[in-house]
Amino acid sequence: MTGEDRGLSLADARLKATEAKALLRRGINPKEHREAERKQAIAQRRQKEISQISVETVARDYIAVQSAAWSDPKHCKQWISTLETYVLPKIGDRPVGEIETDDIELVLNDIWTKIPETASRVRGRLEKIFDFAASKGFRAGENPARWKGGLIHRLPPTSRLKRTRHHPALPWKLLPSFVSELRKNPSVSAVALLFCILNASRSGEVRGATWQEIDLDNLTWTIAAERMKAKREHRIPLSKQSVEILAQVEKLKRDDKGLVFPSSKGSGLTPLSDMALSQLVRGMNEVSDVSKMQWNDAYGRPIVPHGFRSTFRDWCEEATTTPHAVSEAALAHVVADKVEAAYRRTDLFDKRRVLMAAWGEYCWSGSAI
Repeated sequence: MTGEDRGLSLADARLKATEAKALLRRGINPKEHREAERKQAIAQRRQKEISQISVETVARDYIAVQSAAWSDPKHCKQWISTLETYVLPKIGDRPVGEIETDDIELVLNDIWTKIPETASRVRGRLEKIFDFAASKGFRAGENPARWKGGLIHRLPPTSRLKRTRHHPALPWKLLPSFVSELRKNPSVSAVALLFCILNASRSGEVRGATWQEIDLDNLTWTIAAERMKAKREHRIPLSKQSVEILAQVEKLKRDDKGLVFPSSKGSGLTPLSDMALSQLVRGMNEVSDVSKMQWNDAYGRPIVPHGFRSTFRDWCEEATTTPHAVSEAALAHVVADKVEAAYRRTDLFDKRRVLMAAWGEYCWSGSAI
């Protein structure tokens, strides 16, 4: 008699014995039969629990799993913000296994034509969340947020709704005049922006640069993988003009591990803020003298520091014969094509040294072409 049977009444025990004999007559082992029933009951309870798992639960689990691999903390906040704003109020409490393409279309309809870029991101994020749900066994069938073969037939392509507008960038022909004006400013923010422009770098890469990364003997600036957006080490050949900038700020040097462009706050140990370069550029446009040039992009928008990477890219395309792969390597862009990336075995450093030397000369030329 099993522990389970000991608490039975005499009548129940006799009933169980009768059932066991009936199973034996049919060639079924009663013990194995009870174990199978137990497992089936557990599976049914598990299935019931799974059927009640909500979209919000799965979404937050996905973010928790993936956020460790996201390089920018802002990315995690953006995920949470877009889901809380556009998705969770409508389907957040619904079981993830019950969501269909009709439900996703309902979520996207209100924003697809109004804010297409954001809407496209929301759809892509939902697709990842439902793939995650399927991998965990929380749902079966097609991904309701998929584009190809799904929503592509229900929603117009966002690329046709609104042209993507990138960071406002200064037209490359105006760059020498801008640099000439910027060189009149001796502040750390100004020389940091010059260094940014000369090396086609991101603001954060320059603001976090240390003297340990600078090799003046080999005229190279090496940025560690953890400081790069693509998480790959990036070597930059320093032009003559970049070396001039470094000589200008060498008086601020504390030691080899010190910042190249320290903030005036924090005794030289604090990097320039994210807003320092933006405010500098904004200030160059806030002048009372109407005869002075306004630094705008081709659409009339005031330029921003990150736009100078586009300025560099346009100059490469329109003013030089630089191969696309070389200019992309200078910008530390990851090769999108997986086949091409597999065969790319060099960072084209020597060719980039020639390119950055020419770019430095152009930046310092002092007048628009």
